[in-house]
Amino acid sequence: MRIAFINGSPKVKNSASGALLEDLKGYFSETNEILDLGFHTTDVSETVKAELSTADAWIFAFPLYVDGIPGHLLSCLAQLEEENVHHSKRQVYGIVNCGFYEGIQAKHALRILQNWCTKTNNPWGGGIGIGGGGGLAMMPKLEPGQGPKAPIDKALSMLAEKIEQQEIQENCYVSVALPRFAYKLGAQMGWRQMIKANGKKASNLADRPE
Repeated sequence: MRIAFINGSPKVKNSASGALLEDLKGYFSETNEILDLGFHTTDVSETVKAELSTADAWIFAFPLYVDGIPGHLLSCLAQLEEENVHHSKRQVYGIVNCGFYEGIQAKHALRILQNWCTKTNNPWGGGIGIGGGGGLAMMPKLEPGQGPKAPIDKALSMLAEKIEQQEIQENCYVSVALPRFAYKLGAQMGWRQMIKANGKKASNLADRPE
């Protein structure tokens, strides 16, 4: 089985989408062939289109942008639509990560991708909305099922099983295994360090110029 992993993050390196696809890869048997493809700009090359046409399943992974799909990825989807990408036996799946703590925030983005599948007559296989995506790329590598990523690992494992069996799953939503307040503190650490490095305090954010 040929499976296209489509990284829809605008980041070429160190993205949460890339980290999730790399984790997902570990749940597939070696009998499958994984095609690593990047949709990082607004254009889809002819080479990539040719590779996509040979795949039995497409898996889109991308970050949530304003409750939807990143603009550059929408452009890529529009180009694929023009190419008449219909394939009645090719399942399309989605993995959406967001900086919000709650994975349910990715609900609408998954529905947009699902609607695109309906319009292009490609079977929708289901997807995962993942909360806490802001820290995924920086989390230490642990054994699958351990640490803050344990719920995400479980969801990825289930998705891989569905893909190999060419089955459909209901959209599901998970988050990192951290208390909400702990995730919030971690998420704020970066800008707090930056403002301190510039000789200011968090309270200065409320200051207005005269």
